[in-house]
Amino acid sequence: MKTSEVRLMSNDEVKAKLADARQELMNLRFQVVTGQLTDTSSLKRTRRDIARFQTILREREKAES
Repeated sequence: MKTSEVRLMSNDEVKAKLADARQELMNLRFQVVTGQLTDTSSLKRTRRDIARFQTILREREKAES
């Protein structure tokens, strides 16, 4: 997901996406351990999405204060 797309979302939507991404990361880690994951680039992509969501939320938090 692109940063510009995330910026158009509301805070609640970003928080929901963040929770989903964290759940997905946990599932991907389990798949790696059990040997079921073949596309390991999805781990990196998910971690970056999580960082992107957290960054946008932090920017908005700082802008409010």
